[in-house]
Amino acid sequence: MVQNLIPEMVRAVTALFIVVDPLGNIPIFISLTRNLSKEERRRVFNTAGVVAFLIAIGIVLGGQQILNLFGIGLYSIMIAGGILLAILSIKILVYGGWVEGEGSEGDLGAVPIAFPLLVGPGAITTLLVYNQKAGIMVSVISVLIVMAVTRVILQFIDSIYRILGRVGSAVVARLMAVFIAAIAVEFMIEGIKHSFP
Repeated sequence: MVQNLIPEMVRAVTALFIVVDPLGNIPIFISLTRNLSKEERRRVFNTAGVVAFLIAIGIVLGGQQILNLFGIGLYSIMIAGGILLAILSIKILVYGGWVEGEGSEGDLGAVPIAFPLLVGPGAITTLLVYNQKAGIMVSVISVLIVMAVTRVILQFIDSIYRILGRVGSAVVARLMAVFIAAIAVEFMIEGIKHSFP
């Protein structure tokens, strides 16, 4: 059973990491927090990590109940989510990411960094899909792994940004956007195939 879960877990972790895209979002995080001190920025990223984790776990544990409440099936989510992911990938390819205004230290960590930059429509859709396809255990472990890696990236964001630079970060963001588009197409094809056999 564990052997069967490993491929699904690898796919779930990879898809979630690509959609969360902490590396591609680095220039946006830097821009949003450029007027904060080092200590303020640390607090913002701590808040972002906690809030993003709580949202993701909340989706994993309560997402199915929400779908059931509204009578929404997995394949409808795959089609709708695929469209959202496609829009997201196009926006990243054209603009380099979300266009957000500045905020204060008090709200930056939760909005927009945790939501919608880290856990937005794409991550929510990915979690809902893998929750139904692979089960809660795979989804929870995927969230733990991706959020742990994201937290490390946020911890060393200045060093990573110095290594990648603005151009390197933009390249990473757009490369991730291509993978997001591929995931979007996969979701839509599978959703349509099962909805209209």
